[in-house]
Amino acid sequence: MIRFGGFCLAVGALAFLAVFSYLAANFNYPDVLDGPAATVLPSLLGTGTTGRVVWTIYAFLPLIWIPAGVAAFEAFGAERRGVMRLAMFCTIVASVAMVLGLMRWPSIHWHLAQAYVQAAPAEQAVIAATFDGLNTYLGNFIGEFLGEMAFSTFFILTSLCWLRELPRRRWMGWFGVGTGVAGLIGMFRNVTSVVAPIAALNNYLLPAFMIFLGSALIRWRPSPTGVSQ
Repeated sequence: MIRFGGFCLAVGALAFLAVFSYLAANFNYPDVLDGPAATVLPSLLGTGTTGRVVWTIYAFLPLIWIPAGVAAFEAFGAERRGVMRLAMFCTIVASVAMVLGLMRWPSIHWHLAQAYVQAAPAEQAVIAATFDGLNTYLGNFIGEFLGEMAFSTFFILTSLCWLRELPRRRWMGWFGVGTGVAGLIGMFRNVTSVVAPIAALNNYLLPAFMIFLGSALIRWRPSPTGVSQ
């Protein structure tokens, strides 16, 4: 289970990068998130069936946090049971929140886009208001804020256990703590532009740490006391 969770974490990070790159090239993601309905909805529809499939894959990718959380709990839970139980619950919250946030694109937003291009101006105004409301609630608050807060907390808790139990590889623990703290700061990017540089930096730290942590769990060799060798 530890190795499977590590595999999900490492491969999931690469999948996130692949999907993100596709959407950036074909949908101007993530800058498009700040655009008005009149621009975003026709662009979404213009990505066609391929775009909808990519968004669907993207929406389900956060499920990898669940096996990752279980893997981290199995690795450190014997010595730090309370902390790692909380960390595992954080991955469940992160997974559900991010799936809900991303799933709006191939589902609700897709149907809004179809209706928008055929609607009269008065109807388009209503659709635009619905679009903006869903982005704020499902996107900013649920997917980004709650989801990122949850997995950043998971990183910090797991990394603190790493520092306590595996002092010979402390750099890995500090890397995780730094990534988690950057994530907690960067999630306020929708509130203030002051944290924008940290949020941009975290876009690189996040997949890198996911791959490092995933690789470490794949190579996990438990000792008789439950701590990796």
